[in-house]
Amino acid sequence: MSTFSLVIPCYNEALTLPALIDRLCACFANTQGYEIVLVNNGSTDNSAEALSQAAAEHPFIRIVDVPVNQGYGWGILQGLAAAKGDYLGWTHADMQTDPGDAIEAFAKLRLQNAPLTFVKGRRYGRPLADVLFTVGMSCFDSALFGMPLWDINAQPTVFSRAFYNMWQDPPKDFALDLYVYAMARKAGARIARFPVLFAKRQHGTSHWNINWKAKLKFIKRTIDFSFALKRTWK
Repeated sequence: MSTFSLVIPCYNEALTLPALIDRLCACFANTQGYEIVLVNNGSTDNSAEALSQAAAEHPFIRIVDVPVNQGYGWGILQGLAAAKGDYLGWTHADMQTDPGDAIEAFAKLRLQNAPLTFVKGRRYGRPLADVLFTVGMSCFDSALFGMPLWDINAQPTVFSRAFYNMWQDPPKDFALDLYVYAMARKAGARIARFPVLFAKRQHGTSHWNINWKAKLKFIKRTIDFSFALKRTWK
């Protein structure tokens, strides 16, 4: 069994995949105990071909195919279900967060030396408007749940399998980040954060952070989920 499993959902990232695969090889090809689970999350471009080639050439890479995209969170959940590691996690395929950051995250995870552990990046280098948006959402969720929940959508996100086994009906969309972070706080997991550079996206566009109309839609979904989750915890 692999010790560490890193899940990376890929949705129409064909242009980014060559750089991602190169970076994964540089970081993980000569390490022991790691597996990379790349999820083809219902892509409609040429991602499937690039992913298949990567898995054929690199034994530490495995592919999970999701025929129809059902959301960002669903792709991650399918990857986690297939993962073999004692320690699990995910990051993004767009290279805005270096996948190599997961090595530091997994190292910090092991240092926690507790059954329930959770480690998450903390972003820097972002545009001011995005920072203000994140601060606003962080303040809202922290106040609602009565616990510190800062930079909720930062990556990577890694945790022990014991913590993963506690999840019940996690969301299929971007609310997965909030669900998992809040669950870690509620469960009393040992939590660590560390700084990660958030770079400019080189190819394609965000699937939600496009303009303020898209952000408002994201805010509404997140707020609705936040209230629904809070009600289940009473």
